[in-house]
Amino acid sequence: MSSQDETPENPETAQSPETPKGPDAPEASGNRLRKELPEEVRAQEERAEENAESPDAEAEPRKPVLTGRQRLVKGLWPPRVSRAQFIVALLLFGLGFGLAVQVASNSDSDGALRGARQEDLVRILDELDDRTQRLEEEKQGLEDQRTELENSSDQAEEARKQTVEKEKQLGILAGTVAAQGPGITLTIEDEKGTVEADMLLDAIQELRAAGAEAIQVNGVRVVAGTYLTDVSDGVAVDGNKISAPYRFKVIGKPQDLEPALNIPGGVVQTLEKEQATVTVERSDKIIVDALRPAKRPDYARSSSQ
Repeated sequence: MSSQDETPENPETAQSPETPKGPDAPEASGNRLRKELPEEVRAQEERAEENAESPDAEAEPRKPVLTGRQRLVKGLWPPRVSRAQFIVALLLFGLGFGLAVQVASNSDSDGALRGARQEDLVRILDELDDRTQRLEEEKQGLEDQRTELENSSDQAEEARKQTVEKEKQLGILAGTVAAQGPGITLTIEDEKGTVEADMLLDAIQELRAAGAEAIQVNGVRVVAGTYLTDVSDGVAVDGNKISAPYRFKVIGKPQDLEPALNIPGGVVQTLEKEQATVTVERSDKIIVDALRPAKRPDYARSSSQ
């Protein structure tokens, strides 16, 4: 048989000599195509093959990767607060609120002085100096009395004299004896009816701090235990009803009493804000003749008995 007889008659069934034969034929064809594809397409095919080879690729979807900020937010919210942490936070809140209230109250009390004029501040400073001087004089007087008692030849007679003098002083303070001396007259006109008991009490306290030794309000003697209350159409002093105009007779140093009432944010400005009219008059002779009955204490007794 010749070589022509061995040639297949059907050219379509003939295999090309370049076509690989056997089980490695598809793999070789795929490698040739991969070489012809761009790098990006090849990378996508490789990822697809890896996902296809993984048995859990379809069952478990890939979890998204969180950034650092997202992990921080996820850790903080929703908050997980224990009972102890809640109690500590509540205590800290109460402490902060108390400090804020304290700072606010201090700011309100100092606001008047911040807005005061220079001459007002100088006057307030002078008043403080006068108060300090009065306390020093009182201290010196007590020391002199002690020295006299220690050095006197007749200590009994000297003690008796000092006792009589002390009795007069205490009688003035207790309101059991009349008093006279230099001072001021404070008159408060209240046509609108806006003046209340606490405003009059502030005036009494300011006068006492300025060195007032005897005070009388509308015929009622003011003593250490005096109290003021609001009543209909007026104010009650120790249970005695008084009405406007309120007239204070005060014995003391006029140069100290009047400036104490006129300090910025003081008694006069407060009453004028309530549409009240305030007048202060100095005098060389003020008579305080309203008396209080001497009351024997129920329980207190002198320790010398």
